[in-house]
Amino acid sequence: MCSGRIDLKFIIKAFASCQDGVFIGACRLNECNYVTHGNYDAFGNVLLFKRIMEHIGLIPERLHIEFMSAADGNILADSVNLFVKRIKELGPLGKSDRIDADELNLKLKAVQRLVPYLKLVERERFRIPVKSKAAYEQFYTSDEFESLFQELIVEKLALSQIMLLLEEKPLSTGELAGILGLNPSEISGYMGDSSRQGLVRYDENKKCYALA
Repeated sequence: MCSGRIDLKFIIKAFASCQDGVFIGACRLNECNYVTHGNYDAFGNVLLFKRIMEHIGLIPERLHIEFMSAADGNILADSVNLFVKRIKELGPLGKSDRIDADELNLKLKAVQRLVPYLKLVERERFRIPVKSKAAYEQFYTSDEFESLFQELIVEKLALSQIMLLLEEKPLSTGELAGILGLNPSEISGYMGDSSRQGLVRYDENKKCYALA
């Protein structure tokens, strides 16, 4: 199977099912059997998801991609062994990342809900024309990427978590801020936008937000 078929939803599903690490094997870059160069798509997805992992508090090294040919059995074996060793050193997902189980579950569910949006953003805003490992690494560590990440993804992740919390019960601004580790002004901003879109409503009597 082409590594370009490795969808973001596969990666998040693995972590959501409590896998401690995800290893992706791909063809050598610039040696793709298809004109699509799907291994670059896989590489871009990995780099994007590593940044998402960092944002939600997971150690990015839990996700790894290795490029090799079908004849590189020794590279595969060595890479897998090294990855397994590293994951054992990191320890169990969540616990070693110092994230409470409920908090981790909320964050991973929030990311799962955003997969269609993340795929669109990756395709429309994060694809770069130059097919080289250096170019991809440079872009995904650049100020440009970080600015786009903050603009296009951070708020969506926060809103996704808020919607999940409000599905369980109405919550006040202070309660949402405490759960998500945000300040009340940030929550108020998110709620203002969501209210205008008809997604949430504010209960004046109970002084809390609920789904509309």
